[in-house]
Amino acid sequence: MATRPLHPFDLFGIDTLLSEEERDIRDTVRAMGDRELRPHIAEWFEQGAIPARELAHKLGELGVLGMHLQGYGCTGTSAVSYGLACLELEAVDSGLRSLVSVQGSLAMYAIWKYGSEEQKRQWLPEMAAGRFIGCFGLTEPDAGSDPGAMRTQAKRQGSDWVLNGTKMWITNGSVADVAVVWARADDGVRGFLVPAGTPGFTTNDIKHKVSLRASVTSELVLEDVRLPADAMLPGARGLSGPLGCLNEARFGIVCGALGAARDCLETAIAYAADRTVFNRPLAGFQLTQQKLADMTLELGKGMLLALHLGRLKDSGQITPERISLGKLNSVREALEIARQCRTVLGANGITLEYPVIRHANNLESVLTYEGTGEVHTLVIGSALTGVPAFR
Repeated sequence: MATRPLHPFDLFGIDTLLSEEERDIRDTVRAMGDRELRPHIAEWFEQGAIPARELAHKLGELGVLGMHLQGYGCTGTSAVSYGLACLELEAVDSGLRSLVSVQGSLAMYAIWKYGSEEQKRQWLPEMAAGRFIGCFGLTEPDAGSDPGAMRTQAKRQGSDWVLNGTKMWITNGSVADVAVVWARADDGVRGFLVPAGTPGFTTNDIKHKVSLRASVTSELVLEDVRLPADAMLPGARGLSGPLGCLNEARFGIVCGALGAARDCLETAIAYAADRTVFNRPLAGFQLTQQKLADMTLELGKGMLLALHLGRLKDSGQITPERISLGKLNSVREALEIARQCRTVLGANGITLEYPVIRHANNLESVLTYEGTGEVHTLVIGSALTGVPAFR
C-alpha cells in the first residue's frame, strides 16, 4: 500500500537542526528564487546571458550580498544562514550562487578583511545593496591551481602602482564596478582595488561555454594600469590573503552544490511518480527506488556535514582542511546525483524543460573552480599524512 511520500531531507530531520531564524532565511531565499529566478533560468542559460545588474539589485534588497559580514550595510548573519542561502540559490542555478559568492565571499570579503577603513566605507555599503558589483582577479591563464605561479606584476612608480598582467575565468568580470586584483610586488603578493574604467584596464567575456551559461565569465587585461597608493589593500601580504578569501567562498560551495543536487533529486522523484512505464509508475520499479534511495543517502550525509562545518565556522573552529572535506564531498556527490537523475528522466533529462542536465553541466565547473577535486584531495591527504604532495 502506498504511503505519503517524504522529502529526502525529512528522512534526516534536517529542519530539527536549524533555528527558526535559519529556517526563515532559507524559506525567504527559496521563495524569491521560485518567484523571480526559476521562471527565467532556462532561458538565461540557453541564451548564455543574465541581467546581472537587475539581479544584483534584487539580491541586495534580499540582503544576501555579503550577508555573513558585519557592518558597512551587511546583514551580519551566521555562516549557517549564509550556507542555506547559497543552497537555495544554487537549487535554481550554480551561476546565480556564483554571482553571490564572488560578490560577498571574494570581493567584499577581501575589502572587509584586508581593506582600509576608507576602502570599506567607499565600497562595502554599495556592494551590499547591489548597486556596485565586484569581481576577484586571482586565476591566470597559466596559474589556476598554483596561484603562486601568477605573472601579474605590480611595480612602484613614485607613489603610484602600475599593474600589468592577465586574469582568466573571472566571474562578474565585465559587469564589475571594481575588481580585486592580486599581483606580485617586490614584497610579495598584494591585492589592489581596480575600478572599472581605469585606463589600461579592459575585460573580454568568455564565450562558447556549455557550463555556467547563466553567469558572466571574463578575462581581465591590465596594461600599464596606474593606481594610487591607496588602491592597495593594506592588510594582505602574500598568498594567505587571496587564499583566505577562497576559503570563505568555498564554504558557500559546500552548501550550494547540495542545492543543485536537491533540485535534481526532487525533479527525479516527481518525474518517476508521474511517468508510466510498462503500465505502472516508474517510481514503482526496484531499480528506480534503489537509485532514489542511494542519492537521498548521499545528499543527506552531505547536508549533515555541511551543517556541521557551518557550526564549526560560526564557533571559529573551521580550518582549510575541513572546508576541503566539505567542498570535495558536496560537489563530487552532487555531480553524481545529477548524472543519476538524468538516467531516471531518460531522454527528457537532456532538455532544458527540466533542470537536471543544466545542473550537471554547471557542476562540472563547480568541481573545478576554487580548488579542483584533485587539489582538495591532496589537501586532505597532506593533513592525514603530514606530507605535502603538491610538488
